[in-house]
Parts: sequence; structure tokens; C-alpha cells
Amino acid sequence: QVQLAESGGGSVQVGGSLRLSCVGSGYGYSMNYMGCMGWFRQASGKQREGVAVIDADGSTRYADSVKGRFTISTVNAKTTLTLQMNSLKPEDTAMYYCATDVRRCGPAMPTRWSFNYWGPGTQVTVSS
Repeated sequence: QVQLAESGGGSVQVGGSLRLSCVGSGYGYSMNYMGCMGWFRQASGKQREGVAVIDADGSTRYADSVKGRFTISTVNAKTTLTLQMNSLKPEDTAMYYCATDVRRCGPAMPTRWSFNYWGPGTQVTVSS
């Protein structure tokens, strides 16, 4: 059974930074086999939205609301997916989810329905 686990969430003040990490485990699972990996978030009362994704070829896509502030990457020989979040705003407050799929990302930001594997989420709270 494939499991993804996020870490790094927490509470910060406006303008602060956080770095989220995601690792996967399970028989036969490896992030090296994934075509698309990404981060989604869901604020209270809102739908889950894509934040950033990274394709197997290393190309990235970002939601307009986070461009220039967030950076998605893979580290540790592509065993860990990270999201560096800088200049955080109150509107960034949400539960953040890691997601991966064997299919490639495609030219645009994929929807949540494009991902087969999900983590349980980590809470990010930004206060003013």
C-alpha cells in the first residue's frame, strides 16, 4: 500500500517562511517512477486547489497566487518532494497535501483528479 507523508507545516507570521516535505513509501513505490508530483491546498470551506507541480522532466507549474513566492523541487535523489514557501500571506492558510501520479503533468496545472496518490496533509497557518 502506497503512503505519502507530509511534514513541515506549522504556524508563522505574515512574511515568514516554511518548507514542506513529502516522502513516499510502499511496495514498489518510488518517486522516480512518478510522472507528476505536486502540492495542493484546501482552505476551510473552499475546494482543494493546485499550488505547484513538477513534471518528471523537471518542469514546474505554479498557481498564479504563489508565483515568485513558492518553489517546488525534489531532493535526496528524488526521494523527497519539497515546497519552499516564502513571503507567506494569511490567504496561504490551508491544509497542504502532497500528491503524485505516474502520468505526466501536461502543459497546464493538473486538477486534483489527475493524482492517484495523496498524503494526509499538513496544516499551514499564517497569522497577521
